Amino acid sequence: MQMKSLLRTPQAQSFLASLLGGYLAFALRTTRWTLEGEEHFVSYAAGGPVIFAFWHEFLPLVPTLALIFRKEPAYRLTPIHALISQHRDGRFIGAAVARFGIQPILGSSTRGGAAGLRNLLVVLKKGDIIGITPDGPKGPRRQAASGVAQLAALAGVPIVPVAARTSRRIQLNSWDRMPVPLPFGRGVVICGPAIHVPRSGWQDAVPAIAEALNAVAGRVDGLWAKPS
Repeated sequence: MQMKSLLRTPQAQSFLASLLGGYLAFALRTTRWTLEGEEHFVSYAAGGPVIFAFWHEFLPLVPTLALIFRKEPAYRLTPIHALISQHRDGRFIGAAVARFGIQPILGSSTRGGAAGLRNLLVVLKKGDIIGITPDGPKGPRRQAASGVAQLAALAGVPIVPVAARTSRRIQLNSWDRMPVPLPFGRGVVICGPAIHVPRSGWQDAVPAIAEALNAVAGRVDGLWAKPS
C-alpha cells in the first residue's frame, strides 16, 4: 500500500511520465513508418487549423504524426495540441507526449469539458493543430461523443480521421485494447478524407465522424493482426 501511494506522488508521476516519454520516443523513432492518405495530410503541414481525431487506443502511436509533419517539405512550425483528461492518468499521458512537442490541453470529450472546449477554440483560432479522442478518456470504445463535432462546427475547421498500427506491440487488457509499440518494427499511419461539420445541425455529423474513424481503424485492424 505504501508503494502504491508513493507511485501516486507528483514526483513519482513526473519521473514515470518522463520514462514513458523516453520509451515512446525510442519505440516510435525506430519503427519504419508508412503514411497512407498523404493527400489528406500534407495540406496541413504548412499550418492548421485542423482537428486530427482518433480513437483513444491509438494515443501512444499518434505522436508519430508530429514526427511525420517535421519531415514534410512544406512543414511550418505550427503548435500541436492534444486534449488530455484532467484525471491523474490523463495528466500522466500529457507529460509523456509533451516530449514530442505536443502541448496538452486539459479537458474531456465525454464529460462536458467546457473549459477544455474553450481552450481548444482559442488555439484553433490561432491556426494551430489539435488532436482529440472522441471516445476518451474511458469509453465506450469506438463510440464518438458529441464534443468533437461541436468543436469543429464552432471553430469552422475540418476533422481528419486517423488510425495507426505497428507490427511489433504489446496488447493491453484495457477497456480500449490499447497497443504499446515495441521498437524496430513496421508501422502505418492512415489519414482519411477531411470531414466538414456545418455550424447548424452539427449534432447530425456525429454518426458520420464515428463512421469515418471506424473506417480508418478497420483498415489498420487488418494489418499484423497478431502482434509480432
